Amino acid sequence: MARPLDELPKAHLHLHFTGSMRHSTLLELARDHGVHLPDALVEDWPPKLRATDERGWFRFQRLYDIARSVLRRDQDVYRLLREAAEDEAAEGSRWLEIQVDPSGYAQRFGGVTATLELVLDAAARASESSKVGIGVIVAANRTRHPLDAKTLARLAGQYADKGVVGFGLSNDERRARARDFDGAFRIAKRAGLLAVPHGGELSGAASVAECVDDLDADRIGHGIRAAESPRLMERLADRQIACEVCPTSNVGLGVAQRAGDVPVKRLFDAGVPIALGADDPLLFGARLLPQYELAREVYGFSDAEIAELARQSIRSSTAPDGFKKELLTSIDTWLTSPA
Repeated sequence: MARPLDELPKAHLHLHFTGSMRHSTLLELARDHGVHLPDALVEDWPPKLRATDERGWFRFQRLYDIARSVLRRDQDVYRLLREAAEDEAAEGSRWLEIQVDPSGYAQRFGGVTATLELVLDAAARASESSKVGIGVIVAANRTRHPLDAKTLARLAGQYADKGVVGFGLSNDERRARARDFDGAFRIAKRAGLLAVPHGGELSGAASVAECVDDLDADRIGHGIRAAESPRLMERLADRQIACEVCPTSNVGLGVAQRAGDVPVKRLFDAGVPIALGADDPLLFGARLLPQYELAREVYGFSDAEIAELARQSIRSSTAPDGFKKELLTSIDTWLTSPA
């Protein structure tokens, strides 16, 4: 009998704010606020997506924007984070880093600063009630001007000791080079924030290298295309730069044809730290636990290797050192328990 994966302590380091919403909550809030949802978010959920061409990415973004539009009131934000934390706890996740671009919600919640403060308060309350540690990553949108990213980096820095733990760069990496945002990442780094840009999802290994070389990345969002370059994998392993790998998302967006094509084992065997993530469960239909199930059932990880995956997620997180130590001990206990 296999050890229960929901009892394995783990950290979730790649989860987007709106994308963390429960599907049932989306339907309920849409009804409450009179938002018409397309069939892809109702009867045909989870939607069939393929973002490897421009039209497919546009459709993904359109669905995401529609989902975002149901968040109208402060209480909606509190609910989203409370439920996200409850779902994390149910899956054995003890530490969550959730990513948000406050400018995407600013018009509705009184500006970027007020939005970030709302998210941070909601995260603190959700953490307290669920006993899941929560850090917030402020993410710039690479389809917007780099000056906007600098503004967000300064804002993130002001809340570095108040719940913000990192600075990210999201959206389609084919639309803008990572190096265009080096100024924003320098600001974030000076404030003591982790640099966690997306790269190596829709673009190749060079986009990962650029995140490392030009943005001084501490982790890479996705990063799976690093597997195309043995030399780059060696660099990531040497510097212990984790890749936040999201297999279900990779299949959902057409980056991989099937889960078995995502190079999780190749990266792991090369010594690249991996933090499994769900990305946007609202659009891909699977949260964190199914990613660990794939590790066992599709990638052939032994329980010892799965435990190491969980350790890598903890080590790569911004959780306090004492909490990390406690979680790592709990992982050892899980591994030594009878299967």
